[in-house]
Amino acid sequence: MIGMAFCLGDMNGGSSLVATSLAGMGLSLPFSPVRLLGLILWVYLCLYFVHEVEFSSLIPKRWKTGAKIVTLGVGPFLLLGVALYQRLQRPRDDRPSLLQAARDGLLAAVSGIRHHVKPPPESPLQLMDSAGRTIDQIYSHGDAKHQDSHILDLTGQIIANALERRASDILIDPKDEAAYTVRLRIDGTLRAVQDLNAGTCKAVINSIKAVSNMDISEKRRPQDGAFVAKRGDVTASFRVASAGVVNGEKLAIRVLSQRAGTYRLDEIGLAPKQLTVIQEVMERPSGMILVCGPTGSGKTTTLYAMLNQIDRLTRNVITVEDPIEAVLPHTSQIEINPKADITFGKALRSILRQDPDVICVGEIRDEETAEIALRAAQTGHLVLATVHCDSNAAAVVRLLDLGVSPLLISSGLSLLLSQRLLR
Repeated sequence: MIGMAFCLGDMNGGSSLVATSLAGMGLSLPFSPVRLLGLILWVYLCLYFVHEVEFSSLIPKRWKTGAKIVTLGVGPFLLLGVALYQRLQRPRDDRPSLLQAARDGLLAAVSGIRHHVKPPPESPLQLMDSAGRTIDQIYSHGDAKHQDSHILDLTGQIIANALERRASDILIDPKDEAAYTVRLRIDGTLRAVQDLNAGTCKAVINSIKAVSNMDISEKRRPQDGAFVAKRGDVTASFRVASAGVVNGEKLAIRVLSQRAGTYRLDEIGLAPKQLTVIQEVMERPSGMILVCGPTGSGKTTTLYAMLNQIDRLTRNVITVEDPIEAVLPHTSQIEINPKADITFGKALRSILRQDPDVICVGEIRDEETAEIALRAAQTGHLVLATVHCDSNAAAVVRLLDLGVSPLLISSGLSLLLSQRLLR
């Protein structure tokens, strides 16, 4: 309240000076320019905080409307409260004055408003297939490019929106016979972002299937594919799966982590005790580290963080993945291809003849893969692997259910960890 009284006093003083100077010039205004600027700033602050409430995952969806209404009236007071909280959180010697804290918060809010009002120009997003052809080149035959240009633009907008909002999945599925819904999974929660009419969305689905090297004439049989999006020097990979459903065709697009290959173990949120245990096991020349968790819980990112702790120049590191989510330097990475008869089991058998020091298995799915990986851990190899289950106990039960002997599990398994992602 002291800061508010000081600001109001300063504003009144400024308005009197302006009024005096204008009176000296023989001019008079029916309003105070300084107060008008203060009102405009108040409105922009309210709009800024409403925007933050709209996209905040901390506020339940059913409360968002009420929260936005309240924020329209008390936005600047929220800024003052945040400034006071930040001041009290700092050590006593480093605490700024309340006025300075409010000034810093105001500058941050104004910077955020300018970012939202006028975003910086960006290079266009290019969608490319596995051969490096852009989606425009795929559609450049005949008159198709001119007719489908708005469809290609809409497809690029959907993908760009997912990347900007840090989505992990894009779901495009029929709402009814006349409309489709586009949903994004952000921080583990699905959010509907767009409704499209059936004709337009079917064309969008066909464009994604075309760039993913999938058969656009097949609507009912499940298909898999992949494509790449590139903007400037940033590249993102996508895995696509289609299936025929009631009222049309459903498309599920997994956004593969763009930074998965850059993390280190001390950057992924492990507790110090957990980090110490993992590092101790990784220093051993052999044994298996098994990471378990449900789909989308960051298991592959954890494996890449472990591989980044290894000196890959002095150790022969070979991975078997489905698909390869990030390219690791000085690493031999093998991608599973069932159509070419390249499976986890067959790839592992060939890897053992290539003098590996470290073997990374993207996922244990069958008895053959589990048995070969555990035997490799017994014979002097460090094996990193993942398995889909809910807990450490469930992982052991899963291995037993796959037919692996308890003796092989006890002798080959060195560390078992289960993980989840927090919003």
